[in-house]
Amino acid sequence: MLKILGRKSSSNVQKVLWCCGEIGLPFERDDIGGEFGRNKTPEYLALNPNGLVPTINDDGFILWESNSCVRYLAAKYGKGKLWPADPQLAASASRWMDWQLSTVNGPIGTLFRAYLKKPKDDFPAAELEAAARRGGEVWKMLDAQLAKTPFVAGTDLTVGDIALGNAIYRWFKFPIERPPLQHLQAWYARLCQRPAYQQHIAGQ
Repeated sequence: MLKILGRKSSSNVQKVLWCCGEIGLPFERDDIGGEFGRNKTPEYLALNPNGLVPTINDDGFILWESNSCVRYLAAKYGKGKLWPADPQLAASASRWMDWQLSTVNGPIGTLFRAYLKKPKDDFPAAELEAAARRGGEVWKMLDAQLAKTPFVAGTDLTVGDIALGNAIYRWFKFPIERPPLQHLQAWYARLCQRPAYQQHIAGQ
């Protein structure tokens, strides 16, 4: 059985859990990282030299980096579902995963550490304002895409949505002013209707 190493409160672990939930893939999970520690032990570092979570063990195949874990699990167990059979759709979905890392993570990470992390980190007001402004600009890009398709890579949920779903959940929890992006909000509402999203993202 698939083993997922990482605490369920980690946004990166949540991606993998949600992915498994959508596929219907059974797994065992071990609390590692954060308040549970154990991520800097020699045993864990032998699996994941970054000392971060998640790490997955799929019948002896060890993999880390959350987006890579999601790609792998979707391609192996959810091909034609989370991982589109059409190579162009798969590439488009994968592109949005990269966009999450390169573009979304910056402002969302700053706002998370200031408003939702426990204990919170202190940031100058100007930096928080800049992060909120940048976040709004970033989400406008996705809103434009969602004006054309109900999910980020087309008509169906894919790995692209998995990568971005936790970030949008946090975005709507931040105590900030947000631009009115109707397509983004409708997409978030569609995600919230999914039982696996409720269990692994919105319910945490």
